[in-house]
Amino acid sequence: MLKQKKEQMIDELTNNLSRCTIAVATDYRGLTAKEMVQLRRRLTALGIEYRVIKNTLTRFAAEKAGKKQLEPLLSGPVAIAFGYDDVVKPAQALREHIRAAGSVLQIKGGIMGDKLLTPADIANLATMPPREVLIARLMGQLQAPLQALHNVLSAPLQGFLNVMQARVKQLEGG
Repeated sequence: MLKQKKEQMIDELTNNLSRCTIAVATDYRGLTAKEMVQLRRRLTALGIEYRVIKNTLTRFAAEKAGKKQLEPLLSGPVAIAFGYDDVVKPAQALREHIRAAGSVLQIKGGIMGDKLLTPADIANLATMPPREVLIARLMGQLQAPLQALHNVLSAPLQGFLNVMQARVKQLEGG
């Protein structure tokens, strides 16, 4: 490769590493070209960039971006999935592809912020519910004490109202 082209690729990778919320490194050995195309299409539809990159170029880019934690994952053939919004999406998409296609793709680990993630960490992320569900659960938990307070405070009034309605029926009927 020409030096200028390599520098351009390093700059692109540095930009990707700087912008991404999570980067998941995978070992793609054993995937057919057809499986790789299917995986890329699936990930691209979710807004995840999946690239096969030379390890030396990735090392230079990681150093430039301040993500040296990625270096231990750069051995053998490596492809990286860059997630730019929800950190759970890339992990779930890769796990789903492995499960659905019976793929030989292996997750080597990843980085989220400045933290190095193990394959077990990525698996845990993949089992998390989507962000919207977590927010809904949090809102439910925040509302629960208020709802309980409302029920406690309105119970005497509701009881009094029930007694009065029963007395009105009794007087009307008798």
